[in-house]
Amino acid sequence: MMTLATLARAILAHEPLEAHSEEWCKMSMPKAAGWTLEELHRLPDDGNKYELVRGRLFVTPAPSQQHEIIAALLARLLDPYVAQLGLGFVFRPRAVISFDGSEAEPDLMVRSGELGESERWEDAPTPCLVVEIVSPTTRRRDFLDKRTFYRDAGIPEYWIVDSRTRSVRVARPGAEDISAMGTLTWAPVPAVPALTIDLDAVFAGLSRYPEADASG
Repeated sequence: MMTLATLARAILAHEPLEAHSEEWCKMSMPKAAGWTLEELHRLPDDGNKYELVRGRLFVTPAPSQQHEIIAALLARLLDPYVAQLGLGFVFRPRAVISFDGSEAEPDLMVRSGELGESERWEDAPTPCLVVEIVSPTTRRRDFLDKRTFYRDAGIPEYWIVDSRTRSVRVARPGAEDISAMGTLTWAPVPAVPALTIDLDAVFAGLSRYPEADASG
């Protein structure tokens, strides 16, 4: 069995890991000294998503059809509302949140597109909404590691979309989490009508697309 230390060395050396893909894609990869952004940015562009949260490297393989259908439906619902209110854009992975030596790629986020004088991710405006879609291999990080990270980064609203329970956990700083079922309401701007999302419609028909254990 390949150890975490061997996996870490192999990834940084860009060695092929296909034979070990099921094993290493399902884990977070701690190191005694913690991973750094420099090491994160040296990782290969091999189709997997690499994220660094508080020194821990999270590796997620290509998403399942179910995951991407939920993401696409939510993006379709968010886009016109975000445009109407002038909130910016709905971003997908490859767009990152860089904060305090960590870097995460949410499944969706709403953020201003204003770049200012810097194009560095760490200088980008704070998103007003971050969305993660839970899979069997990301459940712990989505509900625990990323929840704390996004809170500390000043994200005002974080949705954890769970197709298993057909619900969305809504996390806001300084408030108890809310579990939304049936409908989900988002009101990012005071005194402006909220966006109401029919969650039953979002989750409808997903049984046709079983979620693979290794999907993210």
